[in-house]
Amino acid sequence: MFARRLKAWMPRSLYWRAVLILLVPVTTILLVVSIVFIQRLYEDVTRQMTTGVANEVRLVLDRIEAAPDASVAWQTALEVAAPLGIDLSAGTGREIDRRGSFDLSGRVLTATFRSEIPGLRSVDLVSRDRFVLLAVDTDKGPVVLELSRRRVSARNPHQFLVLIGFTAVLMTAIALVYLRNQMRPIRRLARAADAFGKGRSVPYRPAGASEVRQAGAAFLSMRDRIEHQIEQRTLMLSGVSHDLRTPLTRMKLGLGLMEEDEDVIAMRRDVQEMERMLDAFLDFARGDAQEIPEFADLSVVAEDAVERAKRGGLRATLSAHNVQATAMVRPIALSRALDNLIGNAVRYGEEAIVSVDLDNEASVLVVEDRGEGIPAHLHETAVKPFSRLDKARNQDGGSGVGLGLSIAADIARRHGGRLTLGQSEEFGGLRAEIRLPN
Repeated sequence: MFARRLKAWMPRSLYWRAVLILLVPVTTILLVVSIVFIQRLYEDVTRQMTTGVANEVRLVLDRIEAAPDASVAWQTALEVAAPLGIDLSAGTGREIDRRGSFDLSGRVLTATFRSEIPGLRSVDLVSRDRFVLLAVDTDKGPVVLELSRRRVSARNPHQFLVLIGFTAVLMTAIALVYLRNQMRPIRRLARAADAFGKGRSVPYRPAGASEVRQAGAAFLSMRDRIEHQIEQRTLMLSGVSHDLRTPLTRMKLGLGLMEEDEDVIAMRRDVQEMERMLDAFLDFARGDAQEIPEFADLSVVAEDAVERAKRGGLRATLSAHNVQATAMVRPIALSRALDNLIGNAVRYGEEAIVSVDLDNEASVLVVEDRGEGIPAHLHETAVKPFSRLDKARNQDGGSGVGLGLSIAADIARRHGGRLTLGQSEEFGGLRAEIRLPN
């Protein structure tokens, strides 16, 4: 439980995690050194110095106590106090303890004086700067002894803390600059990988430490292989689809010369179905590799797709619940994905309702219909190439080729997004979303 909560508070980026790894031990060492320094210097050294001065104070007080009267006591006390650097004055009997709020050694100093000097009334560390005033009750009357603060506590002990703190801050700043320079190649690699995941190929040159260079070279090799495989797939499917059109054309010509009967009509329907399949293959093979990404208004893309569907005789409408959203896309490829989703929605759900939505993570193109939808357990199967779920959906619009959702899903993936299927709460049919990352 504690580990899970600690993980939730940890920074997400590698840079800030490295900063945390750097600062935690440095801060811990500073705290330990400061605590030990304060304890040894402010407490132990102060206690030792104060004990020595307390012995001198007791010597002065003993002379006062041993004198027969006050005048003799004062004279003998001054003879001893002067060489020791202690000034004497008569007390009022109303002196109280005084110590600054941030006087770290004052607490130890006061406690040591009280334990070593009998009859001590008060220890005043505030009335005179850099001096200690000790008020003591004697049988000759109250006496105030004044001595230098330097004799009972270390001189300028804070300088060590300031020095070590300044050095730690300076070295940490230098380390952070160096760390930032080491992180820059990793960030460039991350940006290049993220752009490639969204269908864009940005210039990238491996740099930085040997491990980062190795990872960068592996990424470039992987990107080249993927681009080569996409190009090969496109050429292969395009070539096959193109070559199949020649015999289909001969078949159409042959059927056109034959007399009309039920067999000829059935064969013509088969040829038309094969032509539709070839068109779908070409759309699937064409992809979007040759199109340059650009910023586009998704509302305009959705509106154009609806207009094309209407010109093609399909029932498609643009929802009034649209928001303004722009994204870096390949407009032609995205339009092809929308056309496939709209065609599926009209074929299986009578009407396609297109809308644009926006959330914190993605811009969303939504196509909904009024059909029966697709069961949740078949969503993953539905987006596979050549998958037909006609038994689960309305067949009034005819059977599809099985590539419509696959093409849309493939285009969404090449934009770094995804195609998600669900149930339309408003219209009851299928809800298809193309989610494009912001």
